[in-house]
Amino acid sequence: MSSSDTFHADEPHRGDFAQRLNWLRAAVLGANDGIVSVAAIVVGVAGVTTLQGPILTAGVAALVGGAVSMALGEYVSVSSQSDSQRALIEKERQELLDEPEEELQELAGLYEAKGLSAETAMTVAVELTRNDALGAHLDAELGITENDVVSPWHAAFASAAAFTVGGILPLLAILLPPPGARVPVTFVAVLLALAVTGSMGARVGGSPKRRAAARVVVGGFVALLATFLIGNLLGATGVV
Repeated sequence: MSSSDTFHADEPHRGDFAQRLNWLRAAVLGANDGIVSVAAIVVGVAGVTTLQGPILTAGVAALVGGAVSMALGEYVSVSSQSDSQRALIEKERQELLDEPEEELQELAGLYEAKGLSAETAMTVAVELTRNDALGAHLDAELGITENDVVSPWHAAFASAAAFTVGGILPLLAILLPPPGARVPVTFVAVLLALAVTGSMGARVGGSPKRRAAARVVVGGFVALLATFLIGNLLGATGVV
């Protein structure tokens, strides 16, 4: 092990850390969306009827529809991002082929602008260009690497999977207990799950856990209460 590996071994020095962090944050948010979306719908239906059939139908529809919607949204979003990144990478690759000397001067100028002397900046630029010219320019000019281009299909699958995992919890919570306990059990299960996902999201983002968890729990409680009261009102008035 080199001496550089022995210092701050717990710090994320790997180049793909930001990408992995974004994936983890997206997974937490996807699960949170699944919990709230499915819970709000099944609780709303439970406010109208205690029959398991309609609740199950609404819950499964919410679970499948939400997962597909999340996947499509993520696919479109990441496709646009990856297309832009690939275009920038190809542009930089072509510039290195057409104007290598100008690109070397540009790279040295970027390091000089960061505080290096002109001589040191040129030395760094030459050595980085010799090792990996494209990688050096992508990092210095655009702050990306070739590995930063994410697959839209992977992103879509991850988003749908996270939503599904989150949505299964309220679906089970509303179906497994006896009719009289369904809504209270679902409220408790969902709010506890939201507290966990809120804390996880805060940990990923480096923000205070209690405050983040409180925001998510309060928001989820309002959503559940609103849909339950609306369903209860519609059922009581005979609208549905």
